[in-house]
Amino acid sequence: MLFDDTYKTIAQPAEGIFRDRGSKFLGYAYPIGSDADIKSIVAKLKAEHPKANHHCWAIRLGIDRSVFRVNDDGEPSGTAGRPILNTLLSKNITNVLVVVVRYFGGTLLGVPGLINAYKLTTEAALEQAEIINKTVNDIYTITFEYPQMNDVMRIIKEEQLQVLEQTSELNCNIKFSIRKTQVEQVMSKLNKQTGVKVVYNYSG
Repeated sequence: MLFDDTYKTIAQPAEGIFRDRGSKFLGYAYPIGSDADIKSIVAKLKAEHPKANHHCWAIRLGIDRSVFRVNDDGEPSGTAGRPILNTLLSKNITNVLVVVVRYFGGTLLGVPGLINAYKLTTEAALEQAEIINKTVNDIYTITFEYPQMNDVMRIIKEEQLQVLEQTSELNCNIKFSIRKTQVEQVMSKLNKQTGVKVVYNYSG
């Protein structure tokens, strides 16, 4: 099987709302690049909703969609983070954080009611989101001397590589993004250029 180098995520943050027996659930979906993004987003929502009873969340990360974390934030175990995550799984999206902020309305919803509420709130937020396909790209930096600029730029143009950063002095550096499925082909072209050095940075 060919390596699948595309995945689904959301284009920009989105919000949704769900109410049940006086409780209000606010759903916030964010596209994220790593779990380092969680802390600041949750802190921001806690600052915006200081009177809310719970700030529950789930993330799904990674192209093989294998990284996930859930947080019930005081709700009964398995009633908040897990239904949020299951909704991300059923929509087959990744690199997404969903936080659901709950204002308790005085009536207990019970375990099935909570699971349903967190699921429907997540769905409401994701319905407002634009779901997009992205490619898995490797990031490389290529170093070469100025006279080779034309050759290097020609390859970048032919292969439609996305240039992220560029410095052109005596030694030129270009940081670029390349689809995983293209790597071999591009590397063989670049390696034919004398004095061109390519360094792998990370996958994103």
